[in-house]
Amino acid sequence: MTSLADIRSTFLNYFGKQGHEIVASGPLVPRNDPTLMFTNSGMVQFKNLFTGVETRDYVRATSSQKCVRAGGKHNDLDNVGYTARHHTFFEMLGNFSFGDYFKAEAIAFAWELLTKDFGIDKDRLLVTVYHTDDEAASIWKKVAGLPDDRIIRIPTDDNFWRMGPTGPCGPCTEIFYDHGEHIWGGPPGSPEEDGDRFIEIWNIVFMQNEQFEDGTMKPLEMQSIDTGMGLERIGALLQGKHDNYDTDLMRALIEASADVTSSNPDGPGNTHHRVIADHLRSTSFLIAEGVLPSNEGRGYVLRRIMRRAMRHAHLLGSKDPVMHRLVPALVQQMGAAYPELGRGQRLIEDTLLNEELRFKQTLDRGLKLLDEELAGLPADAALPGKAAFKLYDTFGFPLDLTQDALREKGRSVDTAGFDTAMAAQKAKARAAWSGTGEAADSAIWFDIADASGTTDFLGYDTLSAEGQITALVVDGQTTDHTDGTVQIVLNQTPFYAEAGGQVGDAGTLRTETGKAEITDTKKFGEVYVHFAKVTEGHLHKGQGAELAVDPQRRAKIQANHSATHLLNEALREVLGDHIAQRGSLNAPDRLRFDFSHNKPLNKAELEQIERDVNAVIRQNSPVDTRIMTPDDARAMGAQALFGEKYGEEVRVVSMGHQEGSGKGTGGNTYSLELCGGTHVQQLGEIGAFVTLGDSASSAGVRRIEALTGQAALDYLHQQDKRLGEVAAALKAPASEVADRVKALMDERKALSNEVAQLRRELAIGGGAKEAVPSEVINGVAFQAQVLKGVTGKDLPALIDEMKTSMKSGVVLLIADTGGKAAVAVGVTADLTDRVSAVDILRAATPELGGKGGGGRSDMAQGGGASVGNADAAIAAAKTVLEELK
Repeated sequence: MTSLADIRSTFLNYFGKQGHEIVASGPLVPRNDPTLMFTNSGMVQFKNLFTGVETRDYVRATSSQKCVRAGGKHNDLDNVGYTARHHTFFEMLGNFSFGDYFKAEAIAFAWELLTKDFGIDKDRLLVTVYHTDDEAASIWKKVAGLPDDRIIRIPTDDNFWRMGPTGPCGPCTEIFYDHGEHIWGGPPGSPEEDGDRFIEIWNIVFMQNEQFEDGTMKPLEMQSIDTGMGLERIGALLQGKHDNYDTDLMRALIEASADVTSSNPDGPGNTHHRVIADHLRSTSFLIAEGVLPSNEGRGYVLRRIMRRAMRHAHLLGSKDPVMHRLVPALVQQMGAAYPELGRGQRLIEDTLLNEELRFKQTLDRGLKLLDEELAGLPADAALPGKAAFKLYDTFGFPLDLTQDALREKGRSVDTAGFDTAMAAQKAKARAAWSGTGEAADSAIWFDIADASGTTDFLGYDTLSAEGQITALVVDGQTTDHTDGTVQIVLNQTPFYAEAGGQVGDAGTLRTETGKAEITDTKKFGEVYVHFAKVTEGHLHKGQGAELAVDPQRRAKIQANHSATHLLNEALREVLGDHIAQRGSLNAPDRLRFDFSHNKPLNKAELEQIERDVNAVIRQNSPVDTRIMTPDDARAMGAQALFGEKYGEEVRVVSMGHQEGSGKGTGGNTYSLELCGGTHVQQLGEIGAFVTLGDSASSAGVRRIEALTGQAALDYLHQQDKRLGEVAAALKAPASEVADRVKALMDERKALSNEVAQLRRELAIGGGAKEAVPSEVINGVAFQAQVLKGVTGKDLPALIDEMKTSMKSGVVLLIADTGGKAAVAVGVTADLTDRVSAVDILRAATPELGGKGGGGRSDMAQGGGASVGNADAAIAAAKTVLEELK
């Protein structure tokens, strides 16, 4: 097995041999970009070289850059450990050109390294290019021989890189690996692109333009290359894995975590081990660079990562600090490539140990600090607000807890000082966002929440309410009034904001001066944002508003959501307790449920699940909701649903009954789950439940889509109608339709094969082999013919027949397909070193209104808009042969 260390060295050595300076990783705390909190890509240390501010004694470079992404648009911290490819720390392999080579060389380097040095199957690779970048597409065809269907043109910014609003920019090309049809997902640009079948492994940025404030672009004098390939991702591929955490390096850290916590690395705590392994890397590298845990800036992010890892260690049952005991395993794995780990090992271990001890003793330390603060004050003095805020910020003591503790001592808190300290902390937090890339999107909601407070949700109990408009946002800017498209924030609302798979509510908003149609509701933090269009008059900030949720739409959503809970339990009953939710959608028209399961469901299983859900629906029992602590809820046996975040109190939703289920203290409750969504009041409101089938969502995850209520009945009626129509057309009873259709399909297939064979024989018999003699051009036998009555699919077989007959030569066939042209060129094996079928094809197809085509040196195919210029196409092909050397 190729180790990540070997992959790293192979990459660097390859580019070293290509004249690149092998440059050590830049620091995680960038020295040349104050807008970034941490280095998040390989180009950061070279930024000034790209802009021309700095020059060095090399124009080609390669590196393996250590990166941390734990904030802003790259803030995937909560996903780390739960997905296959999210990390807080990762290594970015890259090669760079500063005004030296450009597209052709960059693409050639990438293709050679991947297919030769790394031995990746060429047929598994495809690429994307920016939709106007014909040059890159042409180079890919020339260098890699990729056909058009494996060079995907992307018209979005996914394939256009910018350093910022102004400055260097340019298109990029991305290389994807196809993991195969057994994994769900589509190629980039397709509706299924978010699946895991096609995985991006390398991105090459062509830094060729400069963008100005007025939106115009001009070519850069120094056109450059910036590439990036995640080591963990390419490592998983080369090691035959589909999960970065299964690579040798990550696996070693996971096993070390299992060892120190005396737990199974692949057991129920596997996710905890993954989090610990990832966070061990990011925290250790940051500490090695001198970043230490604190309550602000980089230190605050570090502390958050550290405490998240420590929490997962605690969840594994660890009673004593363990993180520091994992550092030797990390140094063993990565110390050779990054010697700073070895140099800082003692500091890393001590910092982790001390932080974990603090974390485990938060409450005791907080109370002790409070006593220490009071000891230095006069007997009647208030606790300084700064000290109270420290208790809150460092130890999680809310202000009211501190006030209660002081009340017993006859003391008070300087609340004004606390507010000042809180405001200062918020200002720092907001300033920290400026380097994340999301300030423009997020800061406005931060400011609104700070100025006007958050939104209270009333929609569990009512579909209508009054609220006050606290903010109006148009085109990313707050405004005092509007009569157009707007995002509305209110102090309270009955509109449910999209969360946990349930889509946001829609409805109407009315004020004294206007009306708005609300089309969607989303939540940013605890700020509910209503997406709306003013349809009458205008709206003003500060107005009172009458809010009404669309009741029919909400009813359909709630029915689907409640049915999802029943479906979850039915899956567990039929398939086993290993079933766990991996995603869901509860929309007005349907529900979708993703769950962990390693094989398709058979017909009997689907039917049983459908029967079980409908049986519970027919109970028409009330849906019960209670508020309790998460611990109490779990003690009852309640399941936590995927995608939900839980605070100090949770909603526990129970549905239906099942005698003898014995589910904890929940008695015979059929479904008992933690859920923040909205639900029907009686199960009978769901109506009917119909599954549309089972499909693969991703590796180890299945997906069921289903309908409820009237939508389910409409679907069944439509299916019955279609069956009746088919039966009538076949003049057969419905019970015999399947057998009759199968017989017809078998007959049709046989006839189609017979017709295709006859058509080919007719074309050949009509002179494709004999009637049109070969002519010799520049020592090469050449035979060309225009055929009618055949399709483009027939041409390769005809080409092979004619090549066999000729023994040696070139064949050009043009099929007249209703005025359009299908073209195929064949070259016998003895001539492929001298002439390529692709070259002849590309010469001929423009004469037919085509744009080339593709294939191999012995067989190539293409097409054209018109067959009228067939003689010119044949002449163009002859010209290629005449010019052969």
